[in-house]
Amino acid sequence: MYSILTLNKIAACGTDKFGADYACGTDIENPTAIMVRSASMHDMTLSDSTIAIARAGAGTNNIPVDKCAENGVVVFNTPGANANAVKELVICGLLLASRKVASAYDWCKGLKGKGDEVGKLVEKGKSQFAGPEISGKTLGIIGLGAIGYKVAVAASSLGMKIVGYDPYLSEKIRAALPEGTEVVEDINDIFVKSDYITIHVPFTESTKNTVNKDTLALCKDGVRILNFARGGLVNDADMLDALESGKAAAYVTDFPSDEIIGADGVIAIPHLGASTPESEDNCAMMAADELIAYIEKGEIVNSVNMPRLELDPVKGTRVCVIHKAEAVDAVHAAIGADVKYASRGAYGYTVTDSDADISKLEAIDGVIKVRVIK
Repeated sequence: MYSILTLNKIAACGTDKFGADYACGTDIENPTAIMVRSASMHDMTLSDSTIAIARAGAGTNNIPVDKCAENGVVVFNTPGANANAVKELVICGLLLASRKVASAYDWCKGLKGKGDEVGKLVEKGKSQFAGPEISGKTLGIIGLGAIGYKVAVAASSLGMKIVGYDPYLSEKIRAALPEGTEVVEDINDIFVKSDYITIHVPFTESTKNTVNKDTLALCKDGVRILNFARGGLVNDADMLDALESGKAAAYVTDFPSDEIIGADGVIAIPHLGASTPESEDNCAMMAADELIAYIEKGEIVNSVNMPRLELDPVKGTRVCVIHKAEAVDAVHAAIGADVKYASRGAYGYTVTDSDADISKLEAIDGVIKVRVIK
């Protein structure tokens, strides 16, 4: 019997994928695996029985990913499952940034009770909310993954010119980008060329403050910035300075902070990017599939801290070894038979369907976890 602990409400279409061999709920002790959405796990003490965590979403900032890797706990996410939901909100953000809809809406509410004067007041006051059309403007997209690609296609269909940057751009996506898309090799070209900029990259030390005073200085006056990826990708203080000086005309973000809420030019949305029933269903089902594949056959797909290794169903006994990459020769020598192997950074993952001396494997320096599946 396997057990799955859920730390947030997970859509039933996901948890229903676990069959009779699984117990699933919010009060599971010593779980085999954990499903989580937004709950912070940084202060959690994981059971020795826990072999995997699946984040029903893309970002894993709420999970101690590196610590999990050190302990042989595979962390999965669900890339692309919420891409359409985020794309739709980005398109909404483009329009909100241009037409001053949010401030116009707030202003219009103040006309309540003016009776027959409303019509005249509307005509008199509407000019303060004028804004440009997005058609014909240039949209710079930083990150052309599952979400950035969909944004490019949608914005292009609305008449925008697309300039994209992604050092890890796949050939498949490159070939599918809208006709006329310019892919640049230097991220600074995005800031120089764009009327609107949207960012779609993970939050890491290297991407922190991607939008800052220096990159904003490269931009056209009146640039409009959208952030539906992670809050730390944009330096809030620098963004406010740019809005105050007129360098930036608007900042639309799905990640409010006390510093930016209510500031002129800021449209702050309460992290709604993936908040659609369709997205939550997609993420839950994908996360469940990832856990089942890893628990039942050792397959690792969409992990953020371990190598990718696709595997056939188990026929007999399977031995799965998570180890430091430098231990690969010793691990393979100890198995002495056909293996499947993949590596990622400091970690290696070796799988064999032959008999192996488990105690001998566990004694190897650099071996983190050995698991047997039957």
